[in-house]
Amino acid sequence: MPYRAPLTDFTFLLEHVVAFDQLRQTDRFAEATADMTHAIVTEAARLCEDVLAPLQRAGDLQPARLENGIVRTTPGFGDAFHAIAEGGWLGISADPAHGGMGLPQTLASVVNDMMSSACLSLQLNPLMTQGQVEALEHHASDEIKALYLPKLISGDWCGTMNLTEPQAGSDVGALRSKAEPNGDGTYAISGQKIYISWGDNDFTQNVCHLVLARLPDGVPGTKGISLFMVPKFLPDAQGNPGERNALRVVSLEHKMGLHGSPTAVMEYDGATGWLVGAPHKGMAAMFTMMNNARVGVGIQGIGVAEGAYQHALRYAQDRKQGRTPVSGSGTILEHADVRRTLAMMKAEIFAIRAIALANSVAIDMATATGADEWAARAALLTPITKAHGTDIGIEIASAGIQVHGGMGFIEETGAAQYLRDVRVTAIYEGTNGIQAMDLVARKMMDGGEAAFRLLQEIEDGAEAARGPLPDLAEDVWQAAESLREATEWLVAQDVNDRFAGATAYLRAFARVLGAHYHLKAALAGDRARHALARVFITRILPEHMGLLAQAKAGADSLYVLTDDDLAA
Repeated sequence: MPYRAPLTDFTFLLEHVVAFDQLRQTDRFAEATADMTHAIVTEAARLCEDVLAPLQRAGDLQPARLENGIVRTTPGFGDAFHAIAEGGWLGISADPAHGGMGLPQTLASVVNDMMSSACLSLQLNPLMTQGQVEALEHHASDEIKALYLPKLISGDWCGTMNLTEPQAGSDVGALRSKAEPNGDGTYAISGQKIYISWGDNDFTQNVCHLVLARLPDGVPGTKGISLFMVPKFLPDAQGNPGERNALRVVSLEHKMGLHGSPTAVMEYDGATGWLVGAPHKGMAAMFTMMNNARVGVGIQGIGVAEGAYQHALRYAQDRKQGRTPVSGSGTILEHADVRRTLAMMKAEIFAIRAIALANSVAIDMATATGADEWAARAALLTPITKAHGTDIGIEIASAGIQVHGGMGFIEETGAAQYLRDVRVTAIYEGTNGIQAMDLVARKMMDGGEAAFRLLQEIEDGAEAARGPLPDLAEDVWQAAESLREATEWLVAQDVNDRFAGATAYLRAFARVLGAHYHLKAALAGDRARHALARVFITRILPEHMGLLAQAKAGADSLYVLTDDDLAA
């Protein structure tokens, strides 16, 4: 389906809203100049528009299938993956020592945003590989790094993550997969894993699985879990794919969407694996990959939102229906309610895209400087990016169907595919409820210090805007102050009261952050930026008041309802 990368928005956000210039002042990312950034983003946009976008419908209509134990992928996906690999996009932020570009994660986020808009089913493969590369860079032995990283970064091989089992979903510690020492430094991995995105394909030489399993002396729960590299083909003495490992794809899941992405049930039957990181420290290593993926999945939601918005806008610009008091094209875009819907869709996308890119800048600044404050900012924003990014993706995909009216419910228009594809993003890599609980618990273990620092920046920004934009600035300042009061209340509560209001609190935080970035955009931008900021701040930001009331409601009222009451 047609897609045009929003290059103007990306450039404006990087240069005027999320302070990307701070990265250029560090030794680590000094080469990420404006010219280089423009060249990178423009070239990636061309790939997404010309190569990936035409495969969006193909992935849905000609899904991956399992034939005699071999995964057959959607026609065209292999060539497109090789185009991604040849462009260096798999290793855009990877270490140059192993063939990566060494560029900021922020630029990888921009590229992943565009790829997700163009063809989410295919983009999921590079996302998994990028996450595996980061996990290996941080935790693997030098021998594993030397063998696997160059091949993953080049795209000769690709990577997956294997956590979930039939009885162990969000409770990863309940896994039953076992790892027995072979006596030669390798381990025999046995067990079944489910929901493995891109568990196999027919276009890379090897598929490298990072698998969580328990050693014989591993204690119950997450503290007894180790991480293993288990390749589809065992590397020979020259590091090339050799003998087939003792693993197989049992079946492919029949899914609501993402049909072009093969989601596998994997069986390991004494498969040979190598330990990654220290024994019993597998969760720490896997969380490196998961945190990378959580930001990436939030960006998937944003990318799909962009695709759905563009699809709906084109329809509204062409569809003539009814009359309005406004003289113009005669299309449904002239109807006030349709125009409101599209304006709010655009404002939502800008806000969450700014949050995700600010999150990425914080990750990069933490990497470049080692500063604890940047690491805390990145940690705080990660659950917001993941949960709100995917929630907004779902909501905008649904709104896109509504703009189409009855034609949105007809599969031939392609509008429904965006909603079917994006729906799982609120579930995988930690459900959005888990992200919200993480925000109000683990990310508030500092007593809310990181949150209060960010709120102070928002209030300072609102104060600076009072002259040119007094009404918008006042709304943002008041919202930040309300969020500050709610945060002070939150950190004083017990954990279950926090959890009861966690989802509402995360969304309220995202609303205030979005308004902050829109206000910055209005100050730095033209009439259109000002108008879009007004849409968000006057029509969307007020939602935070009701959300904060929910966030402070506590847990008691939820438990007054008995199990029988809920069943009645």
